[in-house]
Amino acid sequence: MEITEVRISLHEAGRLRAFANITFDDCFVVRGLKVIEGRDGFFIAMPSREVEGEGDRKEYRDIAHPITNEMREYIETKVLEEYHATFEGESPNYTF
Repeated sequence: MEITEVRISLHEAGRLRAFANITFDDCFVVRGLKVIEGRDGFFIAMPSREVEGEGDRKEYRDIAHPITNEMREYIETKVLEEYHATFEGESPNYTF
């Protein structure tokens, strides 16, 4: 499985830096990944939705996520490469 397109939408709010959509093999898209700036650098959060937690606590569950570490690393590498290229103005695959 190959990531054939990454689209970045820059969006700064708190630690959130961008949203990303990725396309696999030109035939399947996953929307709503987040580029987050953490204490130790950038990481990718998978698309999620809010579910009922205990009491007043909010909980979020991934809608889609990689099963293997290799796929997680592959996705993270491709998205962060495109994010940095977009942030530096070197990529046409972005939206506002």
